[in-house]
Amino acid sequence: MDRIIIRDLKIPTIIGTFEWERKEKQDVILNIEISCELRKAGKSDKLDDTVDYKTLKKRIIGLMVNSEYFLIEKAAESVAELCLATPGVVKAKVTVDKPGALRYARSVAVEIERP
Repeated sequence: MDRIIIRDLKIPTIIGTFEWERKEKQDVILNIEISCELRKAGKSDKLDDTVDYKTLKKRIIGLMVNSEYFLIEKAAESVAELCLATPGVVKAKVTVDKPGALRYARSVAVEIERP
């Protein structure tokens, strides 16, 4: 199966379990890999024959900016569900990276894959 990959999408959102984390948006980094059929678009060179990743990106940003999460697991699940609701997408792999979540670590991330 073919894939479209969106790398290092930085989005501000309310995320975390501590009181101070609930007051201001923090940046999370998303990496999204969607499986879809790209052969037709590869031959036709037409946007209508593929998944419009610019539109998908805008929808993901809208979801994250307008939502609040306690866990990065929930954020990943929400993004995967949005991807799978997009026509042509048959599988989604989502990584949500939360910089500075652990002392002495650059970041903590979860990665999920949903058919």
